[in-house]
Amino acid sequence: MMKSEFLHIIQSRGFFHQATDVEALDALMASQATTGYIGFDMTADSLHVGSLVQIMMLRWLQKTGHHPIILLGGGTSKVGDPSFKDTARQLLDDTAIQTNMSGIRKSFAPFVDMDHAIMVNNDDWLNDINYLDFLRDYGRHFSVNRMLAFDSVKLRLDREQTLSFLEFNYMILQAYDFLELYRRHGCILQMGGSDQWGNIVNGVELTRRVVGKPVFGLTSPLITTSSGVKMGKTANGAVWLNGDRLPAYDYWQFWRNTEDADVGRYLRLFTEMPLSEIAKLEALQGAEINEAKKILADQATALAHGPNCLINIHNTVAQLFEHQVGSLDSLLSIDISMADIEAGILLIDLLCQAGLTASKGEARRLIQGHGTRVNDHPVLDESQRITPDLIHEGTLKLSAGKKRHVLVKVIEIYEINS
Repeated sequence: MMKSEFLHIIQSRGFFHQATDVEALDALMASQATTGYIGFDMTADSLHVGSLVQIMMLRWLQKTGHHPIILLGGGTSKVGDPSFKDTARQLLDDTAIQTNMSGIRKSFAPFVDMDHAIMVNNDDWLNDINYLDFLRDYGRHFSVNRMLAFDSVKLRLDREQTLSFLEFNYMILQAYDFLELYRRHGCILQMGGSDQWGNIVNGVELTRRVVGKPVFGLTSPLITTSSGVKMGKTANGAVWLNGDRLPAYDYWQFWRNTEDADVGRYLRLFTEMPLSEIAKLEALQGAEINEAKKILADQATALAHGPNCLINIHNTVAQLFEHQVGSLDSLLSIDISMADIEAGILLIDLLCQAGLTASKGEARRLIQGHGTRVNDHPVLDESQRITPDLIHEGTLKLSAGKKRHVLVKVIEIYEINS
């Protein structure tokens, strides 16, 4: 059992994957407040739930009396992390990086007390590096043999996919970040996902060799759903944290649609509920597990968007699904353009677009079998079109069977979440 409150919490709640010299780290964190960081590259103008494990680790670090550093990768985003990627990332120019950075800053505010956290941009020190001086001072500390052996690089090479020298330098730059954060802020801990293990080990070893002091690395496991899908991706795209990229209602729906087997794990990772309460919720069986999913959705959404948003969300759910709220197995939404509605989109096409059927043939059979409803009214005509008169307050309820429902939201301009 871990001695320090932070490590005890992240281990018991499922955040812990591996660490360098964990006993020494545990003893240090049990005896004094320490500073740790996680880096985030500027690849979009919002973070999504795929980054939420790391954000929650920063939150727990702060709540247990330690000091979080949020490192924005304004410099490293110019290179792109090759870890476990099949191809090189598209390079971003300075304007795109600054735009993305502005949006990503907003992603942290609901989770971390920014008045008592440090946010830095690694472009502040990477942009002015003298290449020859950098090679002379730090290049000798890196073994190419060992770097090639890290899984993140080895898998790419084993697949005979190109790894450019530009990308190969990423792990050196990330290692140097740790050294700079130690020098500037006394940072002794780097955290990240398990795919960052090689990069983190490089940073630990570089910092130890240059300053002669103990520093540590810690990773969290890669989070996938029980069905093996990468957590945070849906048919409509990424589940963004920023409200201007994804409304709170859609965020709530994402958590409400959690697979039964994942409810307990997600409650431990993405809420602050006591473990004893979570154990009771994940033990629920059958239709009762839906109550646990609603609690998960409420707790996770309140963290990201504030508890006040739940009033409107619950009202919307009650109005749309007042007769089936207790038995819904899924609650999804899609966007459709006003132009499609005005043209009279075929119901069979909308059933496919909404993911309720896999093909037009299946959609026709569903209608013929009296299994389709629009706004809770049965539809028996497979040539039925969705027209403006069926839209109420910008939405339409589409149902397949008794438990599969989609909320269709009409927008002025057709948008695809990226």
